[in-house]
Amino acid sequence: MEKEVVLQVKELTKQYGGLHAVQDVSFVVHKAEVVGLLGDNGAGKSTLVKMISGVTRPTRGSVFFMGERVDSTSPRELRERGIETIYQDLALADNLGVTANMFLGREQLHVLLGVTLLDERKMLVQAEKILQRLKINISSPRTRVRDLSGGQRQSVAIGRAIFWNAKLIILDEPTAALGVRERANVLDLIKSLREQEVSVILISHNLTDVFEVTDRLVVLRRGVKIRELETKHTTEHEVVHLMIGSES
Repeated sequence: MEKEVVLQVKELTKQYGGLHAVQDVSFVVHKAEVVGLLGDNGAGKSTLVKMISGVTRPTRGSVFFMGERVDSTSPRELRERGIETIYQDLALADNLGVTANMFLGREQLHVLLGVTLLDERKMLVQAEKILQRLKINISSPRTRVRDLSGGQRQSVAIGRAIFWNAKLIILDEPTAALGVRERANVLDLIKSLREQEVSVILISHNLTDVFEVTDRLVVLRRGVKIRELETKHTTEHEVVHLMIGSES
């Protein structure tokens, strides 16, 4: 049985004057699939992701999410529909706890004696559940983000996306600057997302990480899609040659 298509990118193009940052790129992401988006610096990965997430409007082409065209949709509406992009800066508030970060801008409220208050207990319980569900090892959801390790911070950002029912998560260099153990934890979390039928687009220069967790690869060079490959049917050596322009 054919897998459900979560994201479809059709002939997506972004032009700045005479420069094509992305040109006629097409690919799909299926439900519960991890797709690596690969390319050297300047290959067009960031521009492509900005168009998928609604930050940048394409010059030409279309983006479909869950069967509906969304290339003219705002980033906020796309997040509400289920597309979450987690950049390297993670967009976490260091001075707040894990729970507060998970509900930042979406705080749960209740009314007591006619006064609207934060429902801190409800948010705490829900944060604990998502940490347990994703097997994120943090001693307490009250822990301030500034006291967490790099891998734990990455996990909190992913956990927040899952809590708000993300169907597609775009991860930008999630293992950059992490130690061996923390990198392994983040890769395990990506595998867990697939098991829970969440789709992932992974951008990473670490091909070892990419080959460990992805199902398919989309290789870009100078804004053009060079090749799509099944991860199990290729090698790091072949991918490097595709990225730099030598297929021999």
